[in-house]
Amino acid sequence: MSRFKTKDSTKIYFKDWGTGQSVVFSHGWPLSADAWDGQMLFFGMHGYRVIAHDRRGHGRSNQTWNGNDMDTYADDLAELINSLDLHDAVLVGHSTGGGEVARYIGRHGTSRVAKAVLLGAVPPLMLKTETNPNGTPMEAFDGIRAGVFNNRSQFFKDLTIPFYGYNREGAKISEGIQDSFWHQGMQAGIKAAYDCIKQFSETDFTEDLRKFDVPTLIAHGDDDQIVPIAASAMLSAKLVPNAALKIYPGGPHGLAQTMQDEFNADLLAFIKG
Repeated sequence: MSRFKTKDSTKIYFKDWGTGQSVVFSHGWPLSADAWDGQMLFFGMHGYRVIAHDRRGHGRSNQTWNGNDMDTYADDLAELINSLDLHDAVLVGHSTGGGEVARYIGRHGTSRVAKAVLLGAVPPLMLKTETNPNGTPMEAFDGIRAGVFNNRSQFFKDLTIPFYGYNREGAKISEGIQDSFWHQGMQAGIKAAYDCIKQFSETDFTEDLRKFDVPTLIAHGDDDQIVPIAASAMLSAKLVPNAALKIYPGGPHGLAQTMQDEFNADLLAFIKG
């Protein structure tokens, strides 16, 4: 298994497969690099070098007490990219990982980046405030914190229902996808999982998005019950210069799994375009 050590001696696990232009994937909360299996295999088979890491505290990376914040996540991503000496990379971030990609560009620029993709991503700001009236109330995030603290195993099982839109009429529930989500979530350290809630909900990425200067695809399901589209993709598309916006009708938060073939085809077309 491949790992690299960050400047604070945290060991970060990553997958690095194939050759060709690099596509670097950043996963959502509370998951791991395994969340991108359907994309990594697809793009690896299409001649790309595919890379995905487990965010610190998640998956097979070290479980750290400190450093579970968006700036550090972005810096860890930068250290991975620099350590592999990647150039012309395509950065793809889902949910919290979309915030990680945005903060990476905000802090480290795009000298090593060719294109960026934000899928179901949390930017510009999830939390409801006076200036962000369509955001999600703090009470909802307090409920997530309580669920993680009190019984995260059950909470993660329950979360799969809205995450994949399994509570919608006609939805076909996959126990396999649910089990995979639960397994990945339980690999995360509870401290990191708890800390990350504040990071994905309260971090304002507005200024990061304004620094994007590479072709960017913003993709989102219009039935995303975790990161509602009105306060995320619709606003991000206005902040990122010349961004392309792709809306998936009826698409849930976890559409990379439930709409895998369609998303993979769209992502491939964007990277080739």
